[in-house]
Amino acid sequence: MKWLLTLMAVFALTASAADISGNWKATAEGPNGSMERTFTFKVDGNKLTGETTSSMMGKSTLVDGKVDGDNVTFTITVKFQDNEMKLNYKGKVSGNEIHFTVENPAGGNAIEWQAKKVS
Repeated sequence: MKWLLTLMAVFALTASAADISGNWKATAEGPNGSMERTFTFKVDGNKLTGETTSSMMGKSTLVDGKVDGDNVTFTITVKFQDNEMKLNYKGKVSGNEIHFTVENPAGGNAIEWQAKKVS
């Protein structure tokens, strides 16, 4: 009986993860004006995989992606002026929108992104 309750709890947690699978387009205001980034997400249970592309920093693969209820987290590595930099994304899903806060663990200001589902 105990294992059945554990199994039901695992399914309840998995079912509560927001399904953000698909394509998203995000915008943010940066120091030099508006920026755009696209995301392709794939959700499997609470695991999040995919990639993101921006005109300024190219394509990056999502690493350590998780979906926990309406919370989304992942890390990407980007190249900026010949330097690799990790960016940590934390997001909150609300319908067909995600509000992301992006931080560079090495320091600097956080950037706020608004993403909308496109397909």
